Amino acid sequence: MKTGWYKDAVFYQIYPRSFCDSNGDGIGDIRGIISKLDYLKELGVTAVWLSPVYKSPNDDNGYDISDYRDINPEFGTLDDWKEMIAGMHERGIKLVMDLVVNHTSDEHEWFKQSRSSKDNPYRDYYIWRKGKGKDGKRPPNNWTSRFTGSAWQYDETTGEWYLHLFSKKQPDLNWDNPKVRREVADICNYWFELGVDGFRCDVITYISKAEGLPDGKFNPVMCGDEHFVLGPHIHEYLNEIYEKAWSKYDTMIVGEAIGCKLTDAPMIIAEDRHELDSAITFELMDVDMKWSFFPVKFNLAKFKAVQSAWQALPKNCWNTLYYENHDQPRSITRYGNGRGYYRKELGKMLAVSYMMLRGTPYVYQGQEIGMTNIRLEEKEYVDIMATRVFSLIRKIFPPLMPVARWAMSKRARDHARTPMQWEDKTGAGFTTGKPWMKINPNLGEINVASDLKNPNSILNFYKKLIEFRKGNAVIRDGDYIEYFPKNKKVYCFERKLGSHRYIVFCNFAEKKVALNIDTIPNSRGAKLIMDNWATQEETLGDAILLKPYEAAIYEIDPSADNG
Repeated sequence: MKTGWYKDAVFYQIYPRSFCDSNGDGIGDIRGIISKLDYLKELGVTAVWLSPVYKSPNDDNGYDISDYRDINPEFGTLDDWKEMIAGMHERGIKLVMDLVVNHTSDEHEWFKQSRSSKDNPYRDYYIWRKGKGKDGKRPPNNWTSRFTGSAWQYDETTGEWYLHLFSKKQPDLNWDNPKVRREVADICNYWFELGVDGFRCDVITYISKAEGLPDGKFNPVMCGDEHFVLGPHIHEYLNEIYEKAWSKYDTMIVGEAIGCKLTDAPMIIAEDRHELDSAITFELMDVDMKWSFFPVKFNLAKFKAVQSAWQALPKNCWNTLYYENHDQPRSITRYGNGRGYYRKELGKMLAVSYMMLRGTPYVYQGQEIGMTNIRLEEKEYVDIMATRVFSLIRKIFPPLMPVARWAMSKRARDHARTPMQWEDKTGAGFTTGKPWMKINPNLGEINVASDLKNPNSILNFYKKLIEFRKGNAVIRDGDYIEYFPKNKKVYCFERKLGSHRYIVFCNFAEKKVALNIDTIPNSRGAKLIMDNWATQEETLGDAILLKPYEAAIYEIDPSADNG
């Protein structure tokens, strides 16, 4: 049943709350998405990853689900959703939904039943333990929440603690219970029958916890993670869901694989494993980050080493290519001077630097117009991660608050969640009402309407690049060869399939860089096919001069003698 359609796809991630508001309540919704389907088709994307639109009390903006089979009224109705997916399919766009099943909302009926008594049939749907100490008022172990503090919450009703690796309103499901696994398979099949083409599985590497839930090694941020990342039954449980649901339809299953290293990847994404089709990993995101949120100076050499290592995965493993999503700050700010004179060149260069790699690329809403991080006052942050960090630092050591504010100005998830900038007018074309979150003040310079009119815009460059990828066997199946790995300014690599070759140059520096390239085999005379400055030499010689943030793609004619 599975065709591997995702290997030829270009994804677009929609964070619905911030994409387009159709009714003026300041919150993006499904009818707003419907109104932009032609935009997605014209961009050239062939699949959408839609962040959660299920019923939710929104403690974590929809990643705390209270009903897996219905739509949150603030986004619309199930009928609206059916109209949306029909519209996508009519335009040749597949739909991948978020599957959030490491945890539910504490307002889900399962958890309401589970916490009501120790002998309730749903008690074992979640992870309950007695506390330490004579009175049982200390957490069962030292695990910490990803949102700071203990990963355990005491519940007065039964005098026990439940595990929550995220917010206390996101209790972890007990995947060791076969009834829970059957529920997950049933949820998947429900949506498949409605036409969904796959799932992005949220924190799927957390579902299997170590037997006995032992204490973790001390780490002020991730204490205990070695006991729930890729746990002892992870492969068994993924294979079971694959057999009961994922394999029955022509699906694409991509897992958010927190803690998954290069050496782990083949064990969960190799095609013969019958688990995930690909994984969203974090080694690239960690190049300029420590302790999950603390920014450090960007190091291109390390960045390239990570990219090259993942490109060397076995042929039966498939990569996920991304720089941005709803949890990551804007790449144009992260990897260069996104507020600088060369913003457009930077945005185009970044597009080339990952879309020419082997794997499925993801474009996050606004990335295609070069949206940037936003400057926020402490009181303007709305995401739970930032507000919890501020609260924790203020409580335990207030003098560190300036450091916390600086870190969040670089790393907060809020940067990715500002409303989409469609037009240069009040509400940014996102809403006619008061937006749920502050709109970036640079909407006058950065918006879809102006980019559509400008043939040299980032948006139109994305269209050109996406079109170039479509059906291109060299990009999809070709070998990857890196050149100048120690160069601190330029990322240069080759894609090769048989005698067909592309040479890609990406200058990550905000200044000119000269590069002697006579060591690239048979590259002399290669023909320029794409350049974000439109001034590069039409044929390669023994050297190349790259302008600030320049990206250039050259093709070596297999029939020519380039010696």
